[in-house]
Amino acid sequence: MGSVLCFSLITFLFAVVALQPCLTKKTYIVHMKHHQRPSSYSTHHDWYDAQLKSLSSSTSDESSLLYSYDTAYPGFSASLDPHEAELLRQSDDVVGVYEDSLYILHTTRTPEFLGLDNEMGLWAGHTPQELNNAAQDVIVGVLDTGVWPESKSFSDVGMPDVPSRWRGECESGPDFYPKVHCNKKLIGARLFAKGYRMSASGSFTNQPRQPESPRDQDGHGTHTASTAAGAPVANASLLGYASGIARGMAPRARVASYKVCGPTGCFGSDILAGMDRAILDGVDVLSLSLGGGSGPYYRDTIAIGAFSAMERGIVVSCSAGNSGPAKASLANTAPWIMTVGAGTIDRDFPAFAVLGNGKKITGVSLYSGNGMGKKLVSLVYNTDSSGSLCLPGSLDPKNVRGKIVVCDRGSNARVEKGLVVKESGGVGMILANTVESGEELVADSHLLPALAVGRKVGDSIRQYVKNEKNPMAVLSFGGTVVNVKPSPVVAAFSSRGPNTVTPQILKPDVIGPGVNILAAWSEAIGPTGLEKDIRRTKFNIMSGTSMSCPHISGLAALLKAAHPDWSPSAIKSALMTTAYNRDTTNSPLRDAEGGQLSTPWAHGSGHVDPHKALSPGLVYDITPEDYIKFLCSLDYEMGHIQAIVKRPNVTCAKKYADPGQINYPSFSVFFAKSRVVRYTRTVTNVGAAGSIYEVVIDAPLTVSVTVKPSKLVFKRVGERLRYTVTFVSKKGVSTMTKSTFGSISWNNAQNQVRSPVSYSWSQLFN
Repeated sequence: MGSVLCFSLITFLFAVVALQPCLTKKTYIVHMKHHQRPSSYSTHHDWYDAQLKSLSSSTSDESSLLYSYDTAYPGFSASLDPHEAELLRQSDDVVGVYEDSLYILHTTRTPEFLGLDNEMGLWAGHTPQELNNAAQDVIVGVLDTGVWPESKSFSDVGMPDVPSRWRGECESGPDFYPKVHCNKKLIGARLFAKGYRMSASGSFTNQPRQPESPRDQDGHGTHTASTAAGAPVANASLLGYASGIARGMAPRARVASYKVCGPTGCFGSDILAGMDRAILDGVDVLSLSLGGGSGPYYRDTIAIGAFSAMERGIVVSCSAGNSGPAKASLANTAPWIMTVGAGTIDRDFPAFAVLGNGKKITGVSLYSGNGMGKKLVSLVYNTDSSGSLCLPGSLDPKNVRGKIVVCDRGSNARVEKGLVVKESGGVGMILANTVESGEELVADSHLLPALAVGRKVGDSIRQYVKNEKNPMAVLSFGGTVVNVKPSPVVAAFSSRGPNTVTPQILKPDVIGPGVNILAAWSEAIGPTGLEKDIRRTKFNIMSGTSMSCPHISGLAALLKAAHPDWSPSAIKSALMTTAYNRDTTNSPLRDAEGGQLSTPWAHGSGHVDPHKALSPGLVYDITPEDYIKFLCSLDYEMGHIQAIVKRPNVTCAKKYADPGQINYPSFSVFFAKSRVVRYTRTVTNVGAAGSIYEVVIDAPLTVSVTVKPSKLVFKRVGERLRYTVTFVSKKGVSTMTKSTFGSISWNNAQNQVRSPVSYSWSQLFN
C-alpha cells in the first residue's frame, strides 16, 4: 500500500514539474533597489539577470530578461510566470513587481494657422530663417509606431552634419538599411518590441511577428514625426485634399524615431525601453502621442520615464487622450509633462447631402472616388442599436443594397462603418453625430461616398427618415476650403479635466491643432488603416490629440533653439502663459460638444501662440527638487518616490503642505478643507531689464482673490520675484457649488502673462 502511495505521489510531483513551464508567462516590470547592487556584479544588467536565473530550475541559457533600464526606471522588465513574479516580490532587493500595462495611440495648414510663416518679428531681433537654422541643433525623439523613411518629409537636403553630441543610431532590419534610410534629417531609428511580442501568447520566441524593423507599418508614427519636425514638401495632399506645402513645426530640427508600438497598442515595458534609450541618445524633446488610464505617478510608466528626461533637460510632450467630452478623462497628467488637448484649425472639407424634400445638408468628407451624380436614391436608418451604429454584421443587405445608410457615430471606427455599409451593398453613408460628439465634425477618407454631420443635423435627418414614406438623398463633395470661422474650437474627443490624480494641478496644459491634420504617411497601409483599403498615399489627414501633441513638441524644439539655456519647465511655461483664449471671431473659445463656451478643463491655458511664446516676458520655473517636494506632498511611500526620482538619498525633509504650492503656471484651487487657499508663485524675468508688470484678476462671484504685491518691478534680466495669491470662498457657498473658472494675469505694454484658475468645492467636480 505504501509503495502505491509513494508511486502516486511521485507521479503527482512529476506532473506538477512537467506543467510548470506551461504556466502562462507575462511581462512584468520590476522595481529594484538599484543603488544596492552588490559589488560582485559589474553591471545592473548582470545583477538583474542573476536574480532571474535564480528563480528558474531550467538549464536553458535563454534569459527571461527583456530590458534592463539605465535612466528611465530603476529596474528591469522580464517574462515571468505568476509564481516567479511572487518570488521576486518577496526579495529584499525588490521594491515592487508590476504587470505590464497596455497604452493606446491617441489617434497642412497648421504652420500658417499658427503664424509660423509670418516674416514679422517671430523671435525678437531674428528672422524665421535664423530660428530654423538654430533648430538644426535640436533633436526631437518620437515614440510611436516607427517611421516611413522614404517620405520626403525626412529629406536632408541642405542639412548640415549631425550634431556631434548625438549618441543614437539607426538599427537595421529586413526592410530597413541605415546607410540608405537614415540621413542628416532622420538621424535615429530604433525598435523596442519585446513586451509587445510577449503579450499575445506569453511566449517571447513564438509570438507572430511584424518585421524586426523600425519601419512604420501603421502610419501613425510617420504622421506624428513629420508633424513635429518634417521638412517642407511641395504639392502635398491626401488624394487631392488639403493641397499645398506640408511642413513640420520645426522643419530644420532632427528626427529620431523609437518604434514602441505594435498593431494592438504600446506596452509599458517597450515605452520605458524607448524612453531610456532616447535619453541616453541625447534627444532634446520627447513626443509621445499615446497614453493609458490615470493612476498614481509611481505606477505610470510614461510619468516615470518623463521625470528622468526632465532631469536631463528634455521637454516631454504627451497627448491628453481622446476620451472626451467625458470629464476627468485625461491621461499623462504628471506636472513635469506637457499635456496637450486638441482643437480645430481654419480649414475644412465640405460635403453635401440633398434630401428628397429639397433640404440641403452640409457636412464634411475626404471621399476621393467617383461622385454619386444628381440622381436621388433611397435613404435608410436602422433603429436597432447595432444597426444604427453600423457595426460589422449588423446590416441586412436586402434592406440597404443600392441605398444611402444613416449611421450613428460611436462604438466602432468611423471608416469601418463605411466599409460595413459598402460590403452590405450600400452606395453611400451619412455619419450622424449623437449627443456625445455634439457638433464636432471629423473628415475621413471613406471607401464609399460618405459625409459626417453634427448632432442637430443628424437628428433632423433621422426624423426625416422616420416620417417620410419614401426618404431619398444624394451626396456631393466640395473639396477644400480655408479661413473657416470660428477657429479654433475645442474638439469634442479631446480628453477633459479635472485631474483626478492630483486635483491641485490644472490639466490639460494647452490645446493645439488636432483635427483634420495633413502629414506624411506610411505607404504600407491605406489612408483609412483598414486591411481592405488598397489605396496608397504619401500623406494622410488624421484627427486626435495624437496630432496636437507633436505640434507642441515641434514648438518646444523651436523654443529650445531660441533659448537653449531654458529648462523644460520654462519652455512649458512660455507656451502656457502666452496661449490665447479667443477664436478668430474674437469670441471666447467654444467647445464642439454642444457648442457652449469652453473651460480650462477642456483647453487648459488656451491655444498655443508660437510668436508670443518665444518672448513670454516672464516664466514660472520648476526644478527637479521642486518636483520632489511635490511628490512628497502626495504622501507616497519613500519607495514609490524613489521609483520616480531614482536617487538613493532622496528624502522628504522638505515638502509642500499642499501639492498646489508647486510653482505651476496655472492654478487649481480646491476648497476641500478650508475656505481659504493661499499659494505663492515665483516668476523669472526673461524680458527686458526694467520691466514692470501689474496684476489683473478675473474671479467668479463666489470667490474673492487678492494678490500681493500687485505690481512687480524687475531691475534686471533673470531676476526672480515672488507673489502670493489668497483665494477665499465666500461665506454661504455650498460644497455642491458648480466648479467655476477665472484667471490671474501679469500685464504690461509688451506682454500678458496669463494663468487660468479653476475653483472646485467638492471632489465630485460637478
